[in-house]
Amino acid sequence: MVYRRTPKIQARMDSQRAAILDAAVELLATRGYAGCSVAAVADGAGVATGSVYRHFAGKGELVAELFRQLVTREVEAVERAAQRPGSAGERVVAVVDTFAARALKAPRLAYALLAEPVDAPVEAERIVFRRAFRDVIAERIAEGVRDGTLPPQQAQLTAAAVVGAVAEVMIGPLTSGGEDAVGELSTFTLRALGDRRCQQPTT
Repeated sequence: MVYRRTPKIQARMDSQRAAILDAAVELLATRGYAGCSVAAVADGAGVATGSVYRHFAGKGELVAELFRQLVTREVEAVERAAQRPGSAGERVVAVVDTFAARALKAPRLAYALLAEPVDAPVEAERIVFRRAFRDVIAERIAEGVRDGTLPPQQAQLTAAAVVGAVAEVMIGPLTSGGEDAVGELSTFTLRALGDRRCQQPTT
């Protein structure tokens, strides 16, 4: 006979899983991936270490699930930014600005998402994140090429280059607390796209 959980037991398990993920988010945001151990997560969630293992095989699986949730949230934010009124170039800049602003609000968490050394399952989720970010930008670039506001180019290639540049630039401010470089991202992005109409004048 197959054992089936009662609705009450399932609800308790779901609540426990949610508490574990919430504790993991808090640790990731304050201590980074290195400080997000199973024992620390269990302590933060107010459960036994064995309870964490009932939901996740280990730290890698736990944080990979966490990354999936966080990535979904970040991608939804940049997708909303990409729908703002304006030219294709302006909407790409809106995506970049949105990503940068959100990263600076939670720098330790953003660093974990972008660059902190992680285990293979988590790295796989990071790649998904970067590709999703790239695809949002590529769609806007392709629209700009079609309507003539951007010069002919390979949308996926340009988008990948922009994402790589944004991630590289953000690593410095996120780890040092400086924001000077972030202000240059919009100008760089417009230049990379070739949208002279939207470029900001240099001083």
